[in-house]
Parts: sequence; structure tokens; C-alpha cells
Amino acid sequence: MTQRRSAQAVYEARPMMEGAGVRLRRVFGFGDEHAFDPFLMLDDFRSDAPADFIPGFPWHPHRGIETITYVLRGDVEHGDSLGNRGVIGSGDVQWMTAGSGIIHQEMPQGDDAGHMWGFQLWANLPAVEKMRDPRYRGLTGVDIPSVVTASGATVRVIAGEVEGVRGPVDGIVIDPEYLDVTVSPGAEFTHPIDPDHTVFAYCIAGEGEFAPEAPLENRQVCLYALGDHVRVRGGREGVRFLLVSGRPLGEPIAWRGPIVMNTADELRTAFREYDEGTFVKVGTPPEPADDEGSR
Repeated sequence: MTQRRSAQAVYEARPMMEGAGVRLRRVFGFGDEHAFDPFLMLDDFRSDAPADFIPGFPWHPHRGIETITYVLRGDVEHGDSLGNRGVIGSGDVQWMTAGSGIIHQEMPQGDDAGHMWGFQLWANLPAVEKMRDPRYRGLTGVDIPSVVTASGATVRVIAGEVEGVRGPVDGIVIDPEYLDVTVSPGAEFTHPIDPDHTVFAYCIAGEGEFAPEAPLENRQVCLYALGDHVRVRGGREGVRFLLVSGRPLGEPIAWRGPIVMNTADELRTAFREYDEGTFVKVGTPPEPADDEGSR
């Protein structure tokens, strides 16, 4: 490792309303997606007020992307046109490849105390993969290994590798890493990154130094510049963050709501097929298949 990544930009997550009336924070997306390529959007739906999340995300389509839902606390009930039904619980991950088309719903329920803490990341698919068969992966908390590094950091490895321990998600075209990292006060976490990959860190608790002259606190994100490693130092109370990287695609992005293609013609085709009932190529469209939500 020779070049520590510096901060290219620092953003503050901004309040948004999505789905049928869910209040959340958008970390990035819809305007800065080229800077985060291959990642399109990250939403933070942590709340301790059920009225913020109970409206949920009723049945809606996706095509051309992958959606990654990571829940820290509470439950999210889900269903899709592949026939999957279940609950994403505390510590669980749902990695869904929409591919040629999937219709699904996600209905946050929270826990017994009314807490719902989670994140949803959208990753783009390259043109050659956009019309592939959809795929669903549900990972429970026990499927995700936790590593205590030599420096004392604790890392949940969802995708990628930390000190020889690999996460359970593999075979993804953008070769992603998705880590949940906790660093003690004053300690440092150093992690090698492919020099060609896009990298960002999203602070979810505490505060720390994420790059030279780039302190972050809760609900702030650092988009990194070029380099072959990142180094994060925990602040006075330590810091917890999501560290995500992936191979950029460098392709045109045609984006409307829950569908992301490469051209406007492809977008028009997707929405026409949705209106005509021919959108789903694998599986069975649920009834009713309205698009109240935008997720």
C-alpha cells in the first residue's frame, strides 16, 4: 500500500420522502450517480418513529439494477414476483438482482420498541447484464462473518475480504466490497482497496477522521479520490461506518424512478411492458401490481 485515498467530496444525507410516504435520508443519488459509479443511490431509513416508515414501499418494479438492503434493527417484510416471501430482520441482508424485471414490495415493521434502522443501496448493472434473469439472495446475520482486525477494529464482512475472511456475497459483476466497520476511540483501521474501484464511506455512529482533513460524523459520506487504501481513525467516542467499493462501469445511465437502463428507448420499453403486463420475464406478477412506491 503506497497511496492513501484522500476525500474527493463530503456529503450530508438529506431528508426525503419515498414509497407510500416513508421519511428517510438520501445519502447520494439522482444527480450525482456518475461520481459514485457503479453505485446509484444510498438511502438511510433509520427511525425510532413508526409513522416515518410504516407506509412502506408497496408493489413496484425494478429493472437493470441490484438493490441491497441491510437491516440493523427491526424487521422488513418483503415479497416479489419470483415467489419469495419473508422478513429481513436485524443483522440481515437482502441482495436482489432485478435484471430483466422484478416486481416486489418492502414493508418496514420496526421492532417491539418502534425502532427501524436500515439502509438500501442501489448498484447498477452493465448493459450486458441488465436483461439477465433476476436473482434473490437472503442472508441472515449468522451468515455474515465478523472479524476483529490486528488494530482492534470490528468488521462485518458482507462482501469482499478482510484479513483473509471473505463475505458470503460473491459472483457480483462489479466485484463489490461491503463492510460494516467499528473503530474504537483513537484506533486506526487501514484497508487495501483496488486502485481502479470507486470507494465511499458512510458514517452511521460516532465520528472519526476518514481522510486527511476529512472528519465525518453520523449521516455524512466521504467519496474517496484515487489510491490503493483507506485509513480511518476513531474519534473520542469511536466511529461506525459502512465502507463500500466496486468496479465502475463507465456506461450511459438512463434513469427513471425504479428502473435504470442505458438509453431512453430502453426506459420507454420497460415502462410500456409494465403497463401492458409483460414486464416480468421470469416469475409471476403479483396482484395488484400497482406502482405506488418508487423503490
